[in-house]
Formats: sequence, structure tokens, C-alpha cells
Amino acid sequence: MENIGNLIYAGKAKDVYSYKTDDNVIIKFRDDITAGDGERKDTFKGKGKCNSLISSKLFEILEENDINTQYIKLLESGSMLSKKLNMIPLEVILRNIATGSLTKRFPFKEKQDLKPPIIQMDFKNDEFHDPMLNDDIIITLKIATKDELSEIREITLKINEILSEFLKTKGIILVDFKLEFGKDLNGNIRLGDEISPDTCRFWDINTLDTLDKDLFRKGEGNVMDVYKKVCNLIVNEEDLNRWKIK
Repeated sequence: MENIGNLIYAGKAKDVYSYKTDDNVIIKFRDDITAGDGERKDTFKGKGKCNSLISSKLFEILEENDINTQYIKLLESGSMLSKKLNMIPLEVILRNIATGSLTKRFPFKEKQDLKPPIIQMDFKNDEFHDPMLNDDIIITLKIATKDELSEIREITLKINEILSEFLKTKGIILVDFKLEFGKDLNGNIRLGDEISPDTCRFWDINTLDTLDKDLFRKGEGNVMDVYKKVCNLIVNEEDLNRWKIK
């Protein structure tokens, strides 16, 4: 790919490269998939391409609704041109329906509607295994200020409203999702990373079938069939043909 620079960061399923301008980066989605804090790993051909198309479409929806993101454009399937961010080491998790670790740690019933939705913040740090944080710990560790936390919560709730309504029209329930935020070169908070079946729980609106990485976590079903289904539901036909997703 032209203008791709040096590797800045290698994550579990994505790489970040420098670009020809200092304020932009290229995020390259790999075909790797992990679960259990990286203990389980595999590779599925075409996964990176699917996730890049899904993420770019959802970022475009958010930008159209006045959510500031790092997304600029899709350069090619698998690679997004994005604004360079200084990432805030928080995983911001919003839960609309109780499932997964929430029902294992707390006395919630499986599939219980959560109204209002729950926002959970975890420390993005492999050394400490991403523990859950409260506001006092976040502020004392200087991860974010009180005002920044308030802004992050407000943006997260707005994102939930926008994406829940959009996905509902596509036959998908947004069960829960993980967001990451960072600051651009002007100090503004922007949504970063990705929004995909790797970072969200999606359920079929009619059958409640799983349409996300939970299949890999549980060792059930054909993961790529599900990722391609989500891609076909969310991405318009022109882009599916352009990037050869079937």
C-alpha cells in the first residue's frame, strides 16, 4: 500500500502504521482472533476485511450524527486511514442486556434488559488483566479527569442510541459493546479503535442467535459465516461488490 510507514503499534488483531502526514495513521485489520485475554488464538481468512468494512460503515453513521471519531476513510479492504490519537487506557463497555461476564460476577439474570444501560470502565492493561475501575481510581491514576469521564459517558450513551437504532433496522440487537477513546493533536476526545463483531455482542433480532466473537469464545459455529452475515447486513451492496465480500 502506498504511503504506509513504520509500524507504531501491534495489537491482538490490528496494526497501526505511520502515514505520510504526522497527524494521521493507517489502521490495518489482521485476520487474527483471540479470546480469554489472548490465551486462545486463531486466524480466519477474510476476517480483517469484514471488520474493516463494518467498522468504517458504523464510524460513518456516527460521524453523520455529530460523533467525533478518528476515522477518515477506508483506503482498501482491511486498512483505514485515521486521525492519530493519544489513546486513553480505558475500555468503555456499555451493556444493554445482561449476559457474559456480567451474569457471572453479579446477580443479574441472563438476557435481562438493563434500563438504563450500564457503563463499565476497565483498565486497558495486559499486565493487570484489564481490571474494572471506579471513577476515583481513574482520576487518582490520572487516566482521565472528572470532566473527561463525564464527556466519555455522554458520548458513549449517544453512540448507543445511534447504533442501536441503526442496527435494529438491519435486524440486529446491540447487546453490548466496547469502545476506546483517545485525544487528537488538539486535545479533543475522539472515538477510536474499531466497532465490529470483535468488540460488540450482536444478536439476530428474530432468533437471538449470536452474530459475534462469542462463537469463537465458546467454540461454537462457523465464525466467518457470522462475520460475513453481519457485513452483508450492515454494508451497502456497492461496497460489498467493490471490496469483494460475499
